[in-house]
Amino acid sequence: MSKAVTKKEDNLPSAIEDVIFETAGEGIDYDTSELQIPFLRLVQAMSPQLKKTDPKFIEGASQGDMFNTVTGQYWDGEEGVVVIPCYQETKYLEFVPRDSGGGFVGEIAPDNPIIQQAKREGNKELLPNGNELVKSDQHYCIILDNDIPTLAILDMKVSQLKVSRRWKTQIAMLKVKNKNGELVVPSVYSNMWKFKSVEESNDQGTFFNWTFERVGFVQDKSLFEEARKFRGSVMKGEAKARAEDIADMGTSTTKAVDDPF
Repeated sequence: MSKAVTKKEDNLPSAIEDVIFETAGEGIDYDTSELQIPFLRLVQAMSPQLKKTDPKFIEGASQGDMFNTVTGQYWDGEEGVVVIPCYQETKYLEFVPRDSGGGFVGEIAPDNPIIQQAKREGNKELLPNGNELVKSDQHYCIILDNDIPTLAILDMKVSQLKVSRRWKTQIAMLKVKNKNGELVVPSVYSNMWKFKSVEESNDQGTFFNWTFERVGFVQDKSLFEEARKFRGSVMKGEAKARAEDIADMGTSTTKAVDDPF
């Protein structure tokens, strides 16, 4: 893996290339509240990304591939993609049940006592008003594509929560010795992980889920600082996912995974 964080465009004349890099960042003073942090999601059997007549169609994508919800870029699910986790938060989302018309209602604050009042019926968590409660772990990450960093959110819900729990456990249990020989837990953005897709099945059908393995420590200091900066932006509320983007689960009709509503 290269340490480079900028990609050289071979078809650019050197004079133009110099000017482009000299003026880097100029004019990108947009309102950050209008910018979307993409999601990294899996293509399922009935995903709109596979339907040619759907605006979300991604040419060349197949079941089990992972894709960027904003750019439409996709990666082979068997080859996987490397990410650096920077921050994680848990969202509680309220939906109208599918048989009642479906639809996203909104987020529920984690400290709202109504969450504790939800009752499990089958594979669903139902609120007192009859709506469904979905827990979603939001992992703010940096995707490394040819070592070019891209911001994204890897959101895990329903059957994917077990993967999220394993990932958080491995991150928390990882210890290394510092220069003084003391065991310490490295920062969450110190490590790189490769995510791939794996086929699973349950009583709802067959679907693709995440699988992961640790790649190793981040080797490039500028990339490390980029990850730390991204974490800070999320913690300050400068970088966040919009509620309507979180609610866009239209990547599957498999109830157990991405589209329970």
